[in-house]
Amino acid sequence: MKETTERSFWFVVGSQSLYGQIVLDTVSQRAEEMAGEMSKCLPFPLVYKGTVKSSAEATQLAKEANWDDSCCGVVTWCHTFSPSKMWIEGLHLLQKPYCHFATQYNRSIPNDEIDMDFMNLNQAAHGDREHGFIGARMRLARKVIMGYWKDERPLDELGTWMRAAVGYKASRELKVMRFGDNMREVAVTEGDKVEAQIKFGWQVNTWPVGALVEEINRVSETDVDEKMAEYAERYEMATENIDAVRYQAREEVAMQRIFDREGMHAFSNTFEDLYGMKQLPGLASQNLMANGYGYGGEGDWKVSAMTYIVKAMTKGLSGGTAFMEDYTYNLEQGREYSLGAHMLEVCPSVAAQKPRIEVHPLGIGDREPPARLVFEGHPGKAIVMTLIDMGGRFRLIIQDIECIKPPFDMPNLPVARVMWKAQPDLCTGAKLWIMAGGAHHSVLSYDATVEMMTDWAEMNEIEVVHITEGSTAEGLKQQLFLNDLAWRLKC
Repeated sequence: MKETTERSFWFVVGSQSLYGQIVLDTVSQRAEEMAGEMSKCLPFPLVYKGTVKSSAEATQLAKEANWDDSCCGVVTWCHTFSPSKMWIEGLHLLQKPYCHFATQYNRSIPNDEIDMDFMNLNQAAHGDREHGFIGARMRLARKVIMGYWKDERPLDELGTWMRAAVGYKASRELKVMRFGDNMREVAVTEGDKVEAQIKFGWQVNTWPVGALVEEINRVSETDVDEKMAEYAERYEMATENIDAVRYQAREEVAMQRIFDREGMHAFSNTFEDLYGMKQLPGLASQNLMANGYGYGGEGDWKVSAMTYIVKAMTKGLSGGTAFMEDYTYNLEQGREYSLGAHMLEVCPSVAAQKPRIEVHPLGIGDREPPARLVFEGHPGKAIVMTLIDMGGRFRLIIQDIECIKPPFDMPNLPVARVMWKAQPDLCTGAKLWIMAGGAHHSVLSYDATVEMMTDWAEMNEIEVVHITEGSTAEGLKQQLFLNDLAWRLKC
């Protein structure tokens, strides 16, 4: 899957002409040095783009950032005192994610050297407070980070925000292809696609399954052979039904061609609409997800989009992100676990071992037994998240979990699966998820963090519910009540 543009962030410093050119030259030199050094520790380049000294400069810089496709966000810092009125029009026009990094060039106060010249040059404590006021006064969606620019904690926080901003950019550019409609009579997979495009930028449209079938019929044996070689390198072949595996390869090649042609990065389908197809795409969907695409089962375009966005945010990390569905519970006291799986389509990026390609009857869809990847998810801390349409607004629900090695072999369950302990505990966590309206489909990620997803939600100005170790039914009930009041007024 090809990236549409390079990704970088602009580092913009605030000052003014009051202190003379020597000060401004020093500010510029230090800012360029800081951007270069910080970039070594950040997931994306931080590029110094200049020092703002006037309203005209702030306005022009915002316009340029808006029109630069490679710019994923703007990070500001006020080295000296930067009167905030000069920033108003620029911040008003800025359409990219915005972070205010409150720091200073020097770590310590130099006891023997400090004088008024030093004070005039190094007054970030003064400038950042002025700059912070205008952000608060304008009610800007912004990230505020405070700390020394060489320290790990603020750089980790900045890197997390950067990944959220990349997710914001990926969201604004996203096209989701729906093969057929939603599963009949299911409520939570529905939603307002027009509002989703207004809020997130997603273009969600339907393609007939017949168009996919026509493309499948055009795939050559040579194309299938190449895809089979990819499967052989990535997975263990654990079936003698090679024809079924080759059909999945044919489906994947066909879908990839359509995605490339139409600029799609996420898709959905449903077992209720397979007209003209021999198998529901299982292995094909899983391998596409391994290559960075988003997927949603039963026509769930929201979770498809979110799977892609989280994958885009966490690219380069190794824990894995997958489309997930809560299936069943283990309710033995002291051994309470959730078992997550799907009929076929869980991304192998979360696998604990090399996935096996197997072929088994599906039991639904009325088609041939499909090839799929079978594996267990690996242990580790993770989150599950789901995006729901509340009618007039979207709500992102996030839950802390700990994935474990399943204590059961489950030899007759030929699907990819992940087992986890929900926070604060299974029964309370499930109760809170249900109270908040959480869907049965979700995105499970070992790489995305709550801070990252909250940053992304704030960039999109949507509601967030976070279920943690300390969450209670009483607390959540009050939060949902207050959220409903606040968001009704806001919307």
